[in-house]
Amino acid sequence: MRFRELHIETQRQAPSNARTDGFAFLVRAGYLTRENVLTLLGEYAIKHLHDLQSKLGDSFFKTIDLAAIGNDNEVFFPIKFGSMEAAHCSTCGYTDRVEIARFRKKVFSSEEQLPLEKVLTPDCNTIESLANFLGVPKEKTAKALMFTRLSDNQFIFAVVRGDMQLSEAKLKKLAGDVRPATAEEITKSGAAAGYASPIGLKNALILVDDLIPQSGNLVAGANELGHHLKNTNYGRDYSAEIVDDLVQVKAGDACPNCGKPLSVLAVEPIREQNEFYFENILLALAESHHDDKGLTLPKSAAPFDVYLMHVPGKEMDTRLKAEEFHQSLQEAGISVLFDDRDERAGVKFNDADLIGCPVRMTVGEKNLKDEMVELKPRKEKENRLISLASLTCLTSEAGLWDLLTNEVI
Repeated sequence: MRFRELHIETQRQAPSNARTDGFAFLVRAGYLTRENVLTLLGEYAIKHLHDLQSKLGDSFFKTIDLAAIGNDNEVFFPIKFGSMEAAHCSTCGYTDRVEIARFRKKVFSSEEQLPLEKVLTPDCNTIESLANFLGVPKEKTAKALMFTRLSDNQFIFAVVRGDMQLSEAKLKKLAGDVRPATAEEITKSGAAAGYASPIGLKNALILVDDLIPQSGNLVAGANELGHHLKNTNYGRDYSAEIVDDLVQVKAGDACPNCGKPLSVLAVEPIREQNEFYFENILLALAESHHDDKGLTLPKSAAPFDVYLMHVPGKEMDTRLKAEEFHQSLQEAGISVLFDDRDERAGVKFNDADLIGCPVRMTVGEKNLKDEMVELKPRKEKENRLISLASLTCLTSEAGLWDLLTNEVI
Protein backbone atom coordinates (compact mmCIF):
# COMPACT_ATOMS: atom_id res chain seq x y z
CA MET A 1 0.00 0.00 0.00
CA ARG A 2 1.23 3.47 -0.85
CA PHE A 3 1.23 6.48 1.44
CA ARG A 4 -0.64 8.56 -1.12
CA GLU A 5 -3.29 5.89 -1.70
CA LEU A 6 -4.32 6.16 1.95
CA HIS A 7 -4.27 9.97 1.88
CA ILE A 8 -2.41 9.96 5.18
CA GLU A 9 -2.18 13.33 6.89
CA THR A 10 0.07 13.41 9.93
CA GLN A 11 0.21 16.21 12.47
CA ARG A 12 3.12 17.57 14.46
CA GLN A 13 0.97 18.63 17.45
CA ALA A 14 -1.54 16.75 19.57
CA PRO A 15 -5.17 17.78 19.02
CA SER A 16 -6.61 20.11 21.63
CA ASN A 17 -9.44 17.68 22.42
CA ALA A 18 -7.12 14.74 23.21
CA ARG A 19 -7.80 13.37 26.68
CA THR A 20 -5.32 10.48 26.41
CA ASP A 21 -1.92 9.98 24.80
CA GLY A 22 -3.19 7.06 22.74
CA PHE A 23 -5.95 9.08 21.11
CA ALA A 24 -3.52 11.95 20.47
CA PHE A 25 -1.07 9.69 18.65
CA LEU A 26 -3.81 8.02 16.58
CA VAL A 27 -4.85 11.49 15.38
CA ARG A 28 -1.30 12.67 14.83
CA ALA A 29 -0.41 9.48 12.92
CA GLY A 30 -3.48 9.80 10.69
CA TYR A 31 -5.54 6.83 11.92
CA LEU A 32 -8.32 9.08 13.24
CA THR A 33 -9.61 12.58 12.66
CA ARG A 34 -9.87 15.03 15.53
CA GLU A 35 -13.59 14.16 15.57
CA ASN A 36 -12.73 10.50 16.29
CA VAL A 37 -13.66 9.28 12.80
CA LEU A 38 -11.59 6.55 11.16
CA THR A 39 -9.48 7.60 8.18
CA LEU A 40 -8.51 5.25 5.36
CA LEU A 41 -5.43 4.27 7.35
CA GLY A 42 -7.61 3.66 10.41
CA GLU A 43 -10.02 1.53 8.39
CA TYR A 44 -7.09 -0.46 7.04
CA ALA A 45 -5.82 -1.02 10.60
CA ILE A 46 -9.29 -2.13 11.76
CA LYS A 47 -9.56 -4.61 8.90
CA HIS A 48 -6.18 -6.04 9.83
CA LEU A 49 -7.27 -6.51 13.45
CA HIS A 50 -10.56 -8.09 12.36
CA ASP A 51 -8.76 -10.54 10.08
CA LEU A 52 -6.24 -11.34 12.81
CA GLN A 53 -8.97 -12.04 15.36
CA SER A 54 -10.83 -14.27 12.91
CA LYS A 55 -7.63 -16.23 12.41
CA LEU A 56 -6.48 -16.47 16.04
CA GLY A 57 -9.75 -16.73 17.98
CA ASP A 58 -9.28 -16.94 21.76
CA SER A 59 -5.55 -16.13 21.66
CA PHE A 60 -6.14 -12.79 19.93
CA PHE A 61 -5.60 -10.45 22.89
CA LYS A 62 -2.46 -12.23 24.05
CA THR A 63 -1.03 -12.17 20.55
CA ILE A 64 -1.43 -8.42 20.17
CA ASP A 65 0.12 -7.87 23.61
CA LEU A 66 -2.84 -6.12 25.17
CA ALA A 67 -3.22 -6.24 28.96
CA ALA A 68 -6.99 -6.49 29.27
CA ILE A 69 -9.28 -7.48 32.13
CA GLY A 70 -12.57 -9.30 31.90
CA ASN A 71 -14.67 -12.41 32.32
CA ASP A 72 -16.19 -15.08 30.10
CA ASN A 73 -18.69 -12.61 28.64
CA GLU A 74 -16.82 -9.29 28.41
CA VAL A 75 -13.30 -7.95 28.09
CA PHE A 76 -12.33 -4.41 29.08
CA PHE A 77 -9.34 -2.14 28.74
CA PRO A 78 -8.60 0.20 31.67
CA ILE A 79 -8.25 3.73 30.34
CA LYS A 80 -8.55 7.20 31.78
CA PHE A 81 -11.89 8.77 30.85
CA GLY A 82 -13.33 5.36 29.87
CA SER A 83 -17.03 5.30 29.00
CA MET A 84 -17.93 2.90 31.83
CA GLU A 85 -16.60 1.50 35.10
CA ALA A 86 -15.63 -2.04 36.04
CA ALA A 87 -14.90 -3.65 39.38
CA HIS A 88 -11.66 -5.60 39.32
CA CYS A 89 -9.71 -7.77 41.73
CA SER A 90 -5.97 -7.61 41.08
CA THR A 91 -5.45 -10.75 43.18
CA CYS A 92 -7.75 -13.31 41.52
CA GLY A 93 -8.76 -11.39 38.38
CA TYR A 94 -12.49 -11.16 39.07
CA THR A 95 -13.94 -8.45 36.80
CA ASP A 96 -17.41 -7.21 36.00
CA ARG A 97 -19.29 -4.03 35.18
CA VAL A 98 -19.83 -1.95 38.30
CA GLU A 99 -23.60 -1.98 37.96
CA ILE A 100 -23.80 -5.80 38.04
CA ALA A 101 -20.62 -6.76 39.93
CA ARG A 102 -20.94 -8.94 43.01
CA PHE A 103 -19.06 -8.48 46.28
CA ARG A 104 -18.93 -9.92 49.77
CA LYS A 105 -21.18 -7.91 52.01
CA LYS A 106 -20.17 -7.10 55.54
CA VAL A 107 -22.71 -8.26 58.12
CA PHE A 108 -22.68 -6.43 61.43
CA SER A 109 -22.91 -8.40 64.65
CA SER A 110 -26.37 -9.68 65.37
CA GLU A 111 -28.38 -8.03 68.10
CA GLU A 112 -31.67 -8.64 69.85
CA GLN A 113 -34.64 -7.10 68.08
CA LEU A 114 -35.87 -3.98 69.83
CA PRO A 115 -39.43 -2.60 69.83
CA LEU A 116 -40.48 -0.20 67.09
CA GLU A 117 -40.25 3.42 68.15
CA LYS A 118 -41.68 6.33 66.20
CA VAL A 119 -39.54 9.45 66.46
CA LEU A 120 -39.85 13.01 65.25
CA THR A 121 -37.27 13.78 62.56
CA PRO A 122 -37.97 17.21 61.07
CA ASP A 123 -36.21 18.07 57.80
CA CYS A 124 -34.57 14.64 57.64
CA ASN A 125 -35.58 13.49 54.17
CA THR A 126 -32.11 12.17 53.23
CA ILE A 127 -29.99 9.41 54.74
CA GLU A 128 -27.23 11.88 55.59
CA SER A 129 -29.53 14.30 57.41
CA LEU A 130 -31.29 11.45 59.21
CA ALA A 131 -28.07 9.81 60.41
CA ASN A 132 -26.69 13.14 61.60
CA PHE A 133 -29.91 14.07 63.43
CA LEU A 134 -30.20 10.75 65.26
CA GLY A 135 -26.46 10.28 65.73
CA VAL A 136 -26.39 6.84 64.10
CA PRO A 137 -24.11 5.48 61.36
CA LYS A 138 -25.63 5.27 57.89
CA GLU A 139 -25.38 1.48 57.94
CA LYS A 140 -28.01 1.49 60.71
CA THR A 141 -30.58 3.05 58.39
CA ALA A 142 -32.73 1.65 55.59
CA LYS A 143 -32.93 3.52 52.30
CA ALA A 144 -36.18 3.48 50.33
CA LEU A 145 -36.37 3.84 46.54
CA MET A 146 -39.64 3.84 44.63
CA PHE A 147 -40.37 3.07 40.99
CA THR A 148 -43.16 2.08 38.63
CA ARG A 149 -42.78 -0.87 36.27
CA LEU A 150 -43.27 0.09 32.65
CA SER A 151 -45.00 -3.08 31.54
CA ASP A 152 -47.96 -2.99 33.96
CA ASN A 153 -47.60 0.18 36.13
CA GLN A 154 -46.86 -1.96 39.19
CA PHE A 155 -45.52 0.15 42.08
CA ILE A 156 -42.04 -1.07 43.03
CA PHE A 157 -40.54 -0.42 46.47
CA ALA A 158 -36.85 -1.27 46.94
CA VAL A 159 -34.96 -1.27 50.25
CA VAL A 160 -31.19 -1.20 50.67
CA ARG A 161 -28.99 -0.37 53.61
CA GLY A 162 -28.39 3.35 54.04
CA ASP A 163 -24.64 3.18 53.42
CA MET A 164 -25.14 1.51 50.01
CA GLN A 165 -26.38 2.53 46.58
CA LEU A 166 -29.09 0.75 44.65
CA SER A 167 -28.02 -0.78 41.34
CA GLU A 168 -30.83 -0.09 38.90
CA ALA A 169 -29.36 -2.72 36.59
CA LYS A 170 -29.81 -5.38 39.28
CA LEU A 171 -33.28 -4.05 40.07
CA LYS A 172 -34.35 -4.19 36.44
CA LYS A 173 -33.01 -7.73 36.10
CA LEU A 174 -35.31 -8.79 38.93
CA ALA A 175 -38.37 -6.57 38.37
CA GLY A 176 -38.22 -5.47 34.74
CA ASP A 177 -37.82 -2.02 33.23
CA VAL A 178 -38.89 0.76 35.58
CA ARG A 179 -39.14 4.53 35.86
CA PRO A 180 -39.15 6.74 38.98
CA ALA A 181 -42.53 6.73 40.68
CA THR A 182 -44.56 9.94 40.60
CA ALA A 183 -45.64 11.80 43.75
CA GLU A 184 -49.22 10.63 43.14
CA GLU A 185 -48.15 6.98 42.81
CA ILE A 186 -46.10 7.21 46.01
CA THR A 187 -48.96 8.69 47.99
CA LYS A 188 -51.42 6.14 46.59
CA SER A 189 -49.24 3.28 47.89
CA GLY A 190 -49.33 4.70 51.42
CA ALA A 191 -45.73 5.91 51.40
CA ALA A 192 -44.36 9.40 52.04
CA ALA A 193 -41.50 10.67 49.90
CA GLY A 194 -38.38 11.20 52.02
CA TYR A 195 -39.96 9.34 54.95
CA ALA A 196 -40.92 6.05 53.31
CA SER A 197 -40.65 2.44 54.46
CA PRO A 198 -42.22 -0.83 53.28
CA ILE A 199 -44.27 -1.12 56.46
CA GLY A 200 -48.00 -1.01 55.75
CA LEU A 201 -47.80 -0.34 52.01
CA LYS A 202 -50.68 -1.18 49.66
CA ASN A 203 -50.40 -2.87 46.25
CA ALA A 204 -46.61 -2.65 46.22
CA LEU A 205 -44.05 -5.14 44.93
CA ILE A 206 -41.37 -5.03 47.64
CA LEU A 207 -37.76 -5.96 46.95
CA VAL A 208 -35.06 -5.88 49.61
CA ASP A 209 -31.35 -6.30 49.32
CA ASP A 210 -30.17 -9.62 50.75
CA LEU A 211 -28.24 -7.79 53.47
CA ILE A 212 -31.39 -6.25 54.95
CA PRO A 213 -32.65 -9.47 56.65
CA GLN A 214 -29.24 -9.70 58.34
CA SER A 215 -29.29 -6.08 59.54
CA GLY A 216 -31.37 -5.62 62.66
CA ASN A 217 -32.95 -2.57 64.25
CA LEU A 218 -32.63 -0.22 61.29
CA VAL A 219 -34.06 3.29 61.16
CA ALA A 220 -36.64 3.58 58.39
CA GLY A 221 -39.38 5.97 57.36
CA ALA A 222 -42.68 6.03 59.20
CA ASN A 223 -44.61 6.88 56.00
CA GLU A 224 -45.46 10.15 57.68
CA LEU A 225 -43.81 13.50 56.96
CA GLY A 226 -41.24 14.45 59.59
CA HIS A 227 -41.22 11.03 61.27
CA HIS A 228 -39.14 7.85 61.21
CA LEU A 229 -39.27 4.46 62.89
CA LYS A 230 -36.37 3.16 64.95
CA ASN A 231 -35.68 -0.57 65.24
CA THR A 232 -37.37 -1.86 62.08
CA ASN A 233 -36.65 -5.53 61.42
CA TYR A 234 -37.27 -7.56 58.30
CA GLY A 235 -39.57 -10.52 58.92
CA ARG A 236 -41.14 -9.06 62.01
CA ASP A 237 -42.31 -5.70 60.70
CA TYR A 238 -42.54 -6.37 56.97
CA SER A 239 -41.69 -8.93 54.30
CA ALA A 240 -40.79 -8.81 50.62
CA GLU A 241 -41.66 -10.67 47.46
CA ILE A 242 -38.01 -10.66 46.39
CA VAL A 243 -34.85 -10.81 48.52
CA ASP A 244 -31.73 -10.59 46.37
CA ASP A 245 -28.57 -8.61 45.65
CA LEU A 246 -29.69 -5.07 44.81
CA VAL A 247 -26.70 -2.86 45.58
CA GLN A 248 -23.80 -1.48 43.56
CA VAL A 249 -20.19 -2.27 44.35
CA LYS A 250 -17.74 0.46 45.35
CA ALA A 251 -13.97 0.58 45.59
CA GLY A 252 -12.69 -1.30 48.63
CA ASP A 253 -15.56 -3.77 48.81
CA ALA A 254 -14.48 -7.38 49.19
CA CYS A 255 -14.03 -9.55 46.10
CA PRO A 256 -16.76 -12.22 45.93
CA ASN A 257 -14.18 -14.88 45.09
CA CYS A 258 -11.12 -14.21 47.24
CA GLY A 259 -12.20 -11.47 49.63
CA LYS A 260 -9.46 -9.01 48.67
CA PRO A 261 -10.39 -5.32 48.10
CA LEU A 262 -11.87 -4.52 44.71
CA SER A 263 -10.77 -1.59 42.57
CA VAL A 264 -13.18 0.43 40.44
CA LEU A 265 -11.59 1.31 37.11
CA ALA A 266 -12.62 3.49 34.20
CA VAL A 267 -12.68 1.17 31.17
CA GLU A 268 -13.67 0.78 27.55
CA PRO A 269 -15.30 -2.48 26.44
CA ILE A 270 -13.30 -4.32 23.79
CA ARG A 271 -15.33 -7.54 23.59
CA GLU A 272 -18.87 -8.49 24.57
CA GLN A 273 -19.87 -12.11 24.05
CA ASN A 274 -18.63 -12.77 20.49
CA GLU A 275 -18.69 -9.13 19.39
CA PHE A 276 -15.37 -7.31 19.21
CA TYR A 277 -15.13 -3.52 19.35
CA PHE A 278 -12.17 -3.07 17.05
CA GLU A 279 -12.08 0.73 17.23
CA ASN A 280 -11.73 0.47 21.00
CA ILE A 281 -9.07 -2.21 20.51
CA LEU A 282 -7.13 0.16 18.25
CA LEU A 283 -7.33 2.85 20.93
CA ALA A 284 -6.21 0.36 23.59
CA LEU A 285 -3.22 -0.60 21.45
CA ALA A 286 -2.27 3.05 21.06
CA GLU A 287 -2.54 3.59 24.81
CA SER A 288 -0.40 0.52 25.53
CA HIS A 289 2.19 0.89 22.79
CA HIS A 290 3.67 4.34 22.26
CA ASP A 291 6.67 6.42 23.20
CA ASP A 292 7.37 10.14 22.99
CA LYS A 293 7.74 9.95 19.19
CA GLY A 294 4.63 8.02 18.27
CA LEU A 295 3.10 4.55 18.14
CA THR A 296 5.15 1.41 18.76
CA LEU A 297 2.65 -1.20 17.61
CA PRO A 298 3.49 -4.91 18.08
CA LYS A 299 4.22 -6.65 14.81
CA SER A 300 1.07 -8.79 15.07
CA ALA A 301 -1.19 -5.76 15.58
CA ALA A 302 0.48 -3.32 13.18
CA PRO A 303 -1.37 -2.93 9.87
CA PHE A 304 1.98 -2.96 8.04
CA ASP A 305 5.21 -4.81 8.77
CA VAL A 306 7.49 -2.31 7.06
CA TYR A 307 7.53 1.44 6.52
CA LEU A 308 9.48 1.76 3.26
CA MET A 309 11.01 5.10 2.26
CA HIS A 310 13.70 6.39 -0.07
CA VAL A 311 16.12 9.27 0.23
CA PRO A 312 16.71 10.95 -3.16
CA GLY A 313 20.24 10.49 -4.48
CA LYS A 314 22.46 12.52 -6.80
CA GLU A 315 23.73 9.65 -8.94
CA MET A 316 21.24 6.82 -8.40
CA ASP A 317 17.47 6.54 -8.76
CA THR A 318 16.71 5.50 -5.18
CA ARG A 319 12.97 5.69 -5.76
CA LEU A 320 13.17 3.12 -8.54
CA LYS A 321 15.10 0.81 -6.22
CA ALA A 322 12.51 1.38 -3.49
CA GLU A 323 9.79 0.44 -5.99
CA GLU A 324 11.62 -2.84 -6.59
CA PHE A 325 11.79 -3.53 -2.84
CA HIS A 326 8.11 -2.67 -2.51
CA GLN A 327 7.27 -5.30 -5.10
CA SER A 328 9.62 -7.99 -3.80
CA LEU A 329 8.58 -7.58 -0.17
CA GLN A 330 4.92 -7.88 -1.05
CA GLU A 331 5.61 -10.98 -3.10
CA ALA A 332 7.26 -12.45 0.00
CA GLY A 333 4.06 -11.88 1.98
CA ILE A 334 5.39 -8.87 3.88
CA SER A 335 2.95 -5.98 4.20
CA VAL A 336 4.49 -2.63 3.26
CA LEU A 337 3.51 1.01 3.64
CA PHE A 338 5.52 2.70 0.89
CA ASP A 339 6.10 6.39 1.55
CA ASP A 340 6.27 7.46 -2.08
CA ARG A 341 6.12 11.19 -1.35
CA ASP A 342 8.72 13.69 -2.54
CA GLU A 343 9.40 14.87 0.99
CA ARG A 344 12.52 15.55 3.01
CA ALA A 345 14.01 12.56 4.83
CA GLY A 346 13.37 14.17 8.22
CA VAL A 347 9.66 14.45 7.54
CA LYS A 348 9.50 10.80 6.55
CA PHE A 349 11.48 9.69 9.60
CA ASN A 350 9.07 11.56 11.87
CA ASP A 351 6.02 10.11 10.13
CA ALA A 352 7.45 6.60 10.32
CA ASP A 353 7.82 6.98 14.09
CA LEU A 354 4.27 8.36 14.41
CA ILE A 355 2.62 5.59 12.39
CA GLY A 356 4.44 2.89 14.32
CA CYS A 357 5.27 0.13 11.83
CA PRO A 358 7.59 -2.44 13.46
CA VAL A 359 10.39 -1.82 10.93
CA ARG A 360 11.50 1.17 8.88
CA MET A 361 13.42 0.44 5.68
CA THR A 362 15.38 3.36 4.24
CA VAL A 363 16.73 3.14 0.69
CA GLY A 364 19.58 5.62 0.30
CA GLU A 365 22.27 6.19 -2.32
CA LYS A 366 25.30 5.76 -0.06
CA ASN A 367 24.18 2.38 1.27
CA LEU A 368 23.00 1.16 -2.11
CA LYS A 369 26.51 1.72 -3.49
CA ASP A 370 27.71 -0.66 -0.79
CA GLU A 371 24.96 -3.16 -1.67
CA MET A 372 23.17 -2.41 1.58
CA VAL A 373 19.88 -0.97 2.83
CA GLU A 374 19.09 0.40 6.26
CA LEU A 375 16.58 -1.33 8.53
CA LYS A 376 15.54 0.16 11.86
CA PRO A 377 13.25 -1.70 14.28
CA ARG A 378 10.80 0.86 15.67
CA LYS A 379 11.55 0.09 19.32
CA GLU A 380 15.33 0.12 18.97
CA LYS A 381 17.73 3.05 18.80
CA GLU A 382 20.27 1.63 16.40
CA ASN A 383 19.91 1.22 12.64
CA ARG A 384 21.10 -1.96 10.92
CA LEU A 385 22.67 -2.35 7.52
CA ILE A 386 21.38 -5.41 5.71
CA SER A 387 22.84 -6.74 2.51
CA LEU A 388 20.77 -6.67 -0.66
CA ALA A 389 21.55 -10.34 -1.07
CA SER A 390 19.86 -11.11 2.27
CA LEU A 391 16.81 -9.12 1.31
CA THR A 392 16.43 -10.83 -2.04
CA CYS A 393 16.34 -14.17 -0.25
CA LEU A 394 13.27 -13.26 1.80
CA THR A 395 10.30 -15.50 1.09
CA SER A 396 8.05 -14.85 4.08
CA GLU A 397 7.18 -12.43 6.84
CA ALA A 398 8.88 -14.74 9.34
CA GLY A 399 12.07 -14.45 7.31
CA LEU A 400 12.11 -10.69 7.90
CA TRP A 401 11.97 -11.13 11.69
CA ASP A 402 14.65 -13.84 11.53
CA LEU A 403 16.82 -11.50 9.52
CA LEU A 404 16.51 -8.79 12.17
CA THR A 405 16.93 -11.22 15.07
CA ASN A 406 20.01 -12.85 13.66
CA GLU A 407 21.39 -9.59 12.31
CA VAL A 408 22.38 -11.18 9.02
CA ILE A 409 24.47 -8.72 6.97
